[in-house]
Amino acid sequence: MTRSDDRPSKVFKDPRELSLEIVYNVMEKGAYTNIELDQYLRKFPLLVDDRHLVTEIVNGTIRMLKHLDWVLNLFLQKPLEKQNPWLRNCLRISLYQVLFMDKIPDYAAVNSAVELSRKKAGSKLSGVVNGVLRNIIRGRDSIKYPDPVDSIEYLAVYYSQPEWLVQKCLEEYGIPATRDMLLYFNHRPVQILRNNELLGSRDELIDTLSKEGIHCQASNRTPWGMQVESMEKSLEEITAFQAGRFYVQNEASMLTVSILKPQEGENIIDLCCGVGGKTSFIAEQMNNMGTIDAYDIYDHKLVLLANNCTRLGIAIVKVHKQDILSISEGLKQGQGVLLDVPCSGLGVLNRRADSRWRKTPDIISELSSLQCSLLQKAASMVLPGGRLIYSTCTINREENDELVKKFISINPDFVLEGFAEDISFFPLDREDKEKAAGGMLTVLPGKYETDGMFYAKIRRKKSF
Repeated sequence: MTRSDDRPSKVFKDPRELSLEIVYNVMEKGAYTNIELDQYLRKFPLLVDDRHLVTEIVNGTIRMLKHLDWVLNLFLQKPLEKQNPWLRNCLRISLYQVLFMDKIPDYAAVNSAVELSRKKAGSKLSGVVNGVLRNIIRGRDSIKYPDPVDSIEYLAVYYSQPEWLVQKCLEEYGIPATRDMLLYFNHRPVQILRNNELLGSRDELIDTLSKEGIHCQASNRTPWGMQVESMEKSLEEITAFQAGRFYVQNEASMLTVSILKPQEGENIIDLCCGVGGKTSFIAEQMNNMGTIDAYDIYDHKLVLLANNCTRLGIAIVKVHKQDILSISEGLKQGQGVLLDVPCSGLGVLNRRADSRWRKTPDIISELSSLQCSLLQKAASMVLPGGRLIYSTCTINREENDELVKKFISINPDFVLEGFAEDISFFPLDREDKEKAAGGMLTVLPGKYETDGMFYAKIRRKKSF
């Protein structure tokens, strides 16, 4: 059947069946969780609560995969990887609801699982699903995880992380900090909005949003942040969003711009600018006065950047599609340069449910070589007396402080500069304030209810 405009009508589906199909495509076909979720939710119209249910089941199941598979294998006669693929993914999404979604009654999760497995894998296997889930529910208090004494295996299974990542975190940050980070990685990401001060105050925006059914609370971490408590519409439907009143951005990312401290009338260079989250914030902090040269190598990101700037009312950004490592002549220079490099992303593992399963230790050594080259090129774009901000969204020291220290050691015309005063509004503890005062800071994931980030502020001497 088609509508009067000849477009195919959308098909309505059960949220749990939708969740199962998405998880199946991610686990069996290699699809990316965020892309698959977006495509399915666009294709199949759902009520707001059902959209949230699908998002939670899909992201939660993929995040907690190692934990879920461990438990399932305790109750299966045949290993999970040898089971029918529809059956194993039906078990995964159903067990996630039983173990991690308190608002869903056990019987509802089991009944839905039986019906889904019957539809996707046949009546015989639906009996397996029923029996396994009911046995787990009866025995959930006696589930045995790896011995906590062997902390790497225990932490990897219980918090559902690759063992190499757990080991690296333990080596660099110890057990208490590692536990806190692993716990944060499994939390549903909190949505933070950044008020666009070019168009009005934060308090005014909070009031405007509440009239649209978007309830926010002013953050006590930054002067611009607002934490979303409930949202009755999708982002694109919000009038204030269309009018450019805000941008969605984590506060750890906002700090990067505060450390850069851009001023009206300056020429700022933003390298590896992506879709323009930091670029647009720089422009807002400059009161839309001056020049920002933004570089990236991906067309689609630069298109989104331009669209974001238009929506936010920003007119001072010049976009350049170019690999900065290939620039040999006509090199631009600015009073401030931001280099937010491609990195392993170990500080934002809660943002992409499947990212923890796609990363390998080899990525880090490959990236650090690229980061060194990018930092060296970025340094040549800083005017004498100017400042360079090097930032990542990872917590790995090889990509962060170790790399910056190496750069300083071979570039005597650059020095670290403290930035604790630049972010005095942010509630850093005493140890982190001291680190910021020394010119480098790693914000650990979840420590301040933000993502994990690294920042270094480097000043080029006026004369050398």
